[in-house]
Amino acid sequence: MMKKLSRLLLTSRNQISRNITNGKDGNLSNGLLLRTFTSHAGISTSGQNINVKGGIAGFSAPYIVYKGKAAFSVTPVLPTFTKLDSGLHVVDRGGCMMLKFTPAIGERKYDWEKRQLFALSPTEVGSLISLGSNDTCELFHDPSMLSSNAGQVRKSLTVKPHSTGGGYMISLTVVNNILKTKDYISVPFTTAEFAVVKAALCAASYNGLGSGDRKGGKGQ
Repeated sequence: MMKKLSRLLLTSRNQISRNITNGKDGNLSNGLLLRTFTSHAGISTSGQNINVKGGIAGFSAPYIVYKGKAAFSVTPVLPTFTKLDSGLHVVDRGGCMMLKFTPAIGERKYDWEKRQLFALSPTEVGSLISLGSNDTCELFHDPSMLSSNAGQVRKSLTVKPHSTGGGYMISLTVVNNILKTKDYISVPFTTAEFAVVKAALCAASYNGLGSGDRKGGKGQ
């Protein structure tokens, strides 16, 4: 009986893995793994974690913090590589740490359609990792820099400790001159929660986000 059950579980797990790889939900539409897959598919930086064009390297689970006014998540996006005729691989696009800010629309309800993204380059990851207990960090992005739409969308990320101590505040401001909108999302973190964020950033930097920052502030 136990052997039969083990074979059944193994078959089911393999089938779910194949379904996820092929873009099917594998009857896990409410599971964290599927939500991770879906959010990766919406990231312009990589789409999925692809280390060589055409091949899936795997999935990375995000660290998510839910608060009363917003939700926050941080997810590693692996670099992509192009295979040359010589057989060597070169970096096509460096990896990043994708920060997602989603405003709340009610108690434990969030408007995922209005989420805002901020992609940390390897150097920016280092800026957050090296923050001291009383340090403040502010980063600026222009997703369309060096193009005809430069300056139309501006993003600023601010990380600063609570004035009373015992935690941090991470805020994102997005000014869109094309849509005439200005979004501001702020998420408070306890000391423990911020420590996990820094640990996630450290782990990603050790595992390799790809060399070199995105030039000209392009990306998210």
